[in-house]
Amino acid sequence: MKTPRHLLAATVLAAGSLFLSGCDKPAESSSPATESTPAPASTPAADSASAPAANAPADEEAVADTGEPKVLNLFCWSEYVPQAVIDAFTKQTGIRVNVENYSSNEEMYAKLLSGGKYDLIQPSEYAVEALIEAGQLRPLDKSAIPNLKNIDPEFLDMPFDPDNKYSVPWMAGPIGIVVNTELVQDDIKGYKDVFQEKFRDKIVILDDAREIVSWAFETLDIPINDVTDENLAKAKDLLAQWLPLVKVYDSDSPKTALLNGDVALGVVWNGEGAILTAEDEKFKWIIPEEGTHIFVDSLAIPKSAEHPKNAELFINFILRPKISKMISDEFPYLNPNLAARELLDPDALANPASYPSKEELDRMDTFKNIGDKASDIDDLVTTLKVQ
Repeated sequence: MKTPRHLLAATVLAAGSLFLSGCDKPAESSSPATESTPAPASTPAADSASAPAANAPADEEAVADTGEPKVLNLFCWSEYVPQAVIDAFTKQTGIRVNVENYSSNEEMYAKLLSGGKYDLIQPSEYAVEALIEAGQLRPLDKSAIPNLKNIDPEFLDMPFDPDNKYSVPWMAGPIGIVVNTELVQDDIKGYKDVFQEKFRDKIVILDDAREIVSWAFETLDIPINDVTDENLAKAKDLLAQWLPLVKVYDSDSPKTALLNGDVALGVVWNGEGAILTAEDEKFKWIIPEEGTHIFVDSLAIPKSAEHPKNAELFINFILRPKISKMISDEFPYLNPNLAARELLDPDALANPASYPSKEELDRMDTFKNIGDKASDIDDLVTTLKVQ
């Protein structure tokens, strides 16, 4: 992701309510996991220390007993934490990982405030800042996370969490365009080229209001965080032309409609773009010429966590180079772990969706706190989608 030090800030905490939007790999959620609750069937957890870990690398470090019950309740995005990583952690530590997925930062925040018992969450950069402001995160014991040394310094000490007091980077990346070049011969350079009448019902985009409005802002040369009534009105006129052309809204797996040939173009997460371009050379990844933003997702421990030491143990575990490489191999986002990057296949590092050029990254920004304007954005897009 760029030298993200000057990129990042946060989005939204207003009157005790988090109005967040955007991020990574949403999925359907299930009921909160507790010590006695097994992992949801859609994301099975290993149940014993002797469970085999498929494709797990050899042990790298001795693991001390935390003294806590052998349980970790993980609340995360879908298509982001490989089952093999969870199995390897359980095999080495004996800690059973209960996994629950959420579909947005708003959902995660609401469940956290409503009493959900989670030991580890996976918020985006703006959500981290909002949670810190709300007093909902537990400071990290960095002595328990020595593998933090593997993180690229450019991903540490960011504005949303100075000194990484509360969070550790997981994955990052920009939003971009994927084109099936067998179905589209046009020279697609940006959003304006995607949203054309001739591509009606051939487009998939993220189901994310803040994202969608930001693309209109970029096209209109409006800073993506300058969310005023006047600018939203300008965006509305453009989006009223764009959204009727969209066939599929999908933030969970937008690559699916492209792989199936149901659509010919998409505006998607970089990890999805990386999978598509690696799958078939007919897919082309494009950074929109109008501009795009970049996200950084992290791991953080809620203040209410019942097993915080187990959570820190898991954080340190996923920061091992071989473990972090396993994550990138399955979900090829931009990996902030420099030691893991050294182990990646050259083709993976050369994938422009996973690892944009420095020139591209230097042009990117991130979402910032827009307060109650986030709900205005949601209302705008929701209204246009049903018209």
